[in-house]
Amino acid sequence: MRAYLFPGQGTQFPGMGKELNEKSKLAQDFFARANQILGYSISDVMFHGSSEDLKETKYSQPAIFLYSYIQVKMLGKVFNPDMVAGHSLGEITALAVSESLDFESALKLIAKRASVMQKVCEIENTGMAVVVGLYDVIVQDICKQIDGIVVPANYNALKQVVISGEKKALKAACDKLRPGAKGVINLPVSGAFHSPFMEPIVDEFRVAIEDTVFKKPICPVYQNVTARPSFEIEKIKKNLIDQLTNPVMWRHTILHMIEDGATEFIEIGPGNFLSRLVKQINSTVKTGIAP
Repeated sequence: MRAYLFPGQGTQFPGMGKELNEKSKLAQDFFARANQILGYSISDVMFHGSSEDLKETKYSQPAIFLYSYIQVKMLGKVFNPDMVAGHSLGEITALAVSESLDFESALKLIAKRASVMQKVCEIENTGMAVVVGLYDVIVQDICKQIDGIVVPANYNALKQVVISGEKKALKAACDKLRPGAKGVINLPVSGAFHSPFMEPIVDEFRVAIEDTVFKKPICPVYQNVTARPSFEIEKIKKNLIDQLTNPVMWRHTILHMIEDGATEFIEIGPGNFLSRLVKQINSTVKTGIAP
């Protein structure tokens, strides 16, 4: 069985989508539609913006979604998923390509998600870092020892955990984790996602979710907070809201997909981050990236 994976924030890069736009009329049409829906030229930001521009949540999230979605549409009938999952923001992409959301609804929802997250980022001095080489429990214990708020945000693979929090607490945690870790790296994101810092925007995002029309997906969509597939629309919506303040259970998601029959994982979107994580989780399964 073939599973498709969709990346989240942090995978953006300057010039993203420019090549797609140059070689495909279909891509050009989607970029034009996206610019109209958003009310500004996201294509200009993607094609010509700096890495600092694209680091801003309000731009990076629509950009990554658009890049991934256009790649799916360019695949045409070749895209025939048995199951899908997305990392953080990528979960909305997964819902869109599985026809639970139409293109416009997904883009508007992502724009709203990005704008409310951006507001928190501008108010709070927060960030995220990836810790490599330490078990989950060690990272959890050290986070609990730190003054201030810092929490595990993504359980990406065995011995790879992303932590999220206020800058001072994040630095303290990184300093304490670094001696035992293989690496501790600050991520190119502008906030403490999947943490209590997102609490102030939950109600606003809930309204956006309730205003969005969802349909039953055409294949299982494995969601971040449960690491299990969801089919009921109300459950899908609840999990999307809960994802704002809860960790992404990525390793558990991949393991459950394998248990349910996945033998091949194809990543669609910028980069190959998720494919590399899959190989760390289970080296025997087949992985690839979309052309």
